[in-house]
Amino acid sequence: MSYCAQPLATVLWVSLSPDPQVFCEYFKELEEESIRDNFVIVYELLDELMDFGFPQTTDSKILQEYITQQSNKLETGKSRVPPTVTNAVSWRSEGIKYKKNEVFIDVIESVNLLVNANGSVLLSEIVGTIKLKVFLSGMPELRLGLNDRVLFELTGRGKNKSVELEDVKFHQCVRLSRFDNDRTISFIPPDGDFELMSYRLSTQVKPLIWIESVIEKFSHSRVEIMVKAKGQFKKQSVANGVEIAVPVPSDADSPRFKTSVGSAKYVPERNVVIWSIKSFPGGKEYLMRAHFGLPSVEKEEVEGRPPIGVKFEIPYFTVSGIQVRYMKIIEKSGYQALPWVRYITQSGDYQLRTS
Repeated sequence: MSYCAQPLATVLWVSLSPDPQVFCEYFKELEEESIRDNFVIVYELLDELMDFGFPQTTDSKILQEYITQQSNKLETGKSRVPPTVTNAVSWRSEGIKYKKNEVFIDVIESVNLLVNANGSVLLSEIVGTIKLKVFLSGMPELRLGLNDRVLFELTGRGKNKSVELEDVKFHQCVRLSRFDNDRTISFIPPDGDFELMSYRLSTQVKPLIWIESVIEKFSHSRVEIMVKAKGQFKKQSVANGVEIAVPVPSDADSPRFKTSVGSAKYVPERNVVIWSIKSFPGGKEYLMRAHFGLPSVEKEEVEGRPPIGVKFEIPYFTVSGIQVRYMKIIEKSGYQALPWVRYITQSGDYQLRTS
């Protein structure tokens, strides 16, 4: 990077580091070359994003209304000031219309888990996000109700079936003062897709998919690995796209597999066997056996074996028990809108150590 480009990059990242997505919307990849090739647009965007050192319009969808780009040239629309700039709601345009008014709500929870070789849980954490896809006309106000423990205590409902949320972060559209006062999540949403909020729960999580493994070496010439996987979630739920990555010795060869369900394949560049199970119902237990040949000269293991990694996705289920109690949609024209809710639990950093 040249000396002249360094101050620009410094200003760019210091002032706008919370939202580099604005630049990615224009350049696809935010790199030194893309900034240099589009420096006119960078300066134009910075002029709109910041005003006297204060953030102004930071929503990429609003900026694209009047800062357009073809190839590496900047084109401006009509000379009039866009209505969103003078509106207090800078993240939503006026005059939006849909034939069918709908809101889709996705509650997605990722489970981070680390289990030691003795079966004890060393780390468990739930990281959740609530994402919305909004197709609503006009300038509606939305109110979202969750089974928030603090809210239940304020209203005298007790702690039953409630969830204590930590590290809650909201999209800029949420009225934070109202949330602080009565825990109401009230907002005028952007149009289309956006992340409404994120949260974290540091709580003891029972491993949803439990893994046991046994490794046997025979005369330094072959190794046999047996892996048992058990679904420890509700029987009416099903985990989709399960992948269990089992580490194998780096000098193993001649793989052979036998599985009670799904398929297994050897990935030599990663020194793992990937056991893929398309559909894994709760309460079920499956086995996989792998046979490998080894060189005649045994290679000493300098470091411990890497952990077994698991990937999965369980629809219609949240491990924390969080629930959307209601979604109220208020708009001056009085139209009826349909909210749809979907729950998904998926693996985050999910690892089980082996002896």
